[in-house]
Amino acid sequence: MDVHRLSLLRELAERGTVGAVADAMKVTPSAVSQQLKVLEREAGYTLVEPAGRGVALTAAGRALAQTATEIAVAIERAEGRWREYMERPAGLVRVATFPTGGEMLLPGVLTRMADVPEVELVCSDEDGVTVDFADLTPDYDVVIADSPTTAATWHERGLQVVPLMSEPLDVALPEGHPLARKVSLSPKDVGSETWIGVPHDYPFDRVLSQVVAATGEPVRIAQRISDNSIVEALVAAGHGIAILPRFTTREHGNGLVTRPLVGIRAKREIAALLRPDRYERPSVRLVVQALRDEARAVADQHQAV
Repeated sequence: MDVHRLSLLRELAERGTVGAVADAMKVTPSAVSQQLKVLEREAGYTLVEPAGRGVALTAAGRALAQTATEIAVAIERAEGRWREYMERPAGLVRVATFPTGGEMLLPGVLTRMADVPEVELVCSDEDGVTVDFADLTPDYDVVIADSPTTAATWHERGLQVVPLMSEPLDVALPEGHPLARKVSLSPKDVGSETWIGVPHDYPFDRVLSQVVAATGEPVRIAQRISDNSIVEALVAAGHGIAILPRFTTREHGNGLVTRPLVGIRAKREIAALLRPDRYERPSVRLVVQALRDEARAVADQHQAV
């Protein structure tokens, strides 16, 4: 079977539609469909079947798409080993990140990678709440993702998941707030407060859901704001308290203080997501290692404060 046609099947499994595959491969949808029909003849099985207005992979199609992934991994591994033998890591590496992840990690990672001019690192910020981080992996070599826990679906999709850090989520308070005198706060301490929340289904909203579960009482959310800098300003002005990430929240001298929230799980897991074949590239591995080193440095810096 032709490796190129196998790659089209894999792209269909990842991207979901013939049109999306055609756009990514810069060919027409009819060309993609024709190549898939040739692949079906070569395989001797029906690989694609109608589903609504589009198509879906059959069981045989899914199995062959997994084989295509394994072939892609083997090819990248072989090419990576050859590049390692012939030269240092080189080439373009595209990284996508959510905003606060980029704020924490990208400055240091770009500084670390400056010593390897053969690797061109191109970074983009994406709103990880409005898109599934895993859906970004076909178009980026490395995706910096966050979630309350490591998403099981990432592994189910066959992605390489590299843990970077666990970042605590703290309660942000105005400096003069009575609770600011406490070293840490429990759900009971904060349950009756007015909150500056986030839009429904944002990760931080799950922390407030835990507060409700722990106290048995609803919380009052005065505003729902997605941008952390606006949340900081509203809290500092005394309009409520909020849940904010520890490592990127600005406090002291700006009217804002933070306190740990104990008794419930208040943290987010930050990881690098990659297609497994991309992880075989020496240049991509180097960027992932730079991310791990920078994440460790950021965490150590805050623990030392």
